[in-house]
Amino acid sequence: MAFAEVRFPTDIAFGSTGGPEYSTDVVILQSGHEQRNANWAQSRARYNVAHGVKTKAQLDTLIAFFRARKGRADGFRFKDWTDYQGTGQSIGIGDGSETVFQLKKSYTSGSVTETRIINKPVAGTITIYVDGTPQNGSAYVADTTNGEITFTSPPALSAIVTADFEFDVPVRFDTDRLSASLDTYGSHSWQDIPLAEIRV
Repeated sequence: MAFAEVRFPTDIAFGSTGGPEYSTDVVILQSGHEQRNANWAQSRARYNVAHGVKTKAQLDTLIAFFRARKGRADGFRFKDWTDYQGTGQSIGIGDGSETVFQLKKSYTSGSVTETRIINKPVAGTITIYVDGTPQNGSAYVADTTNGEITFTSPPALSAIVTADFEFDVPVRFDTDRLSASLDTYGSHSWQDIPLAEIRV
């Protein structure tokens, strides 16, 4: 499926609402107890960007962006202002031969840790460390289209590889129709412009 390596306008994204979503089937038994089945191992984010449109210029930009993506047809990058950075994130341990490491971000609550694969890091924001020492730009290549870090020489056995980075969420419009309303002269609004995270 088509994916455009372009970012949704960040000024409109700043006024959006949304976050991670899970899919859980809940069956209530005759006793009143519940049986719950988690359908997804990883969350999938949803957003609504309608409230980020404040000016006519933003409206024009949004219409052009929506037309370029053909509604739900093409995916694109989205900056989730509530969660767009990773600092000191562990991405692997060297074995003396492996050169490719995937960017990840971990979320820990008590004894539970969920690891999120980062596929769309932002160019120019990535710093890789080996045993706490920052690596220079010639030591690795960062692929910002899939989040893979490729070292020119493999990290040593037991070396801890960590990363700092910013990242975007791969999303698509979750509607094929935009419906604007004219509130006052020169003022427009939309009630609902949904975005859905996609697997890439």
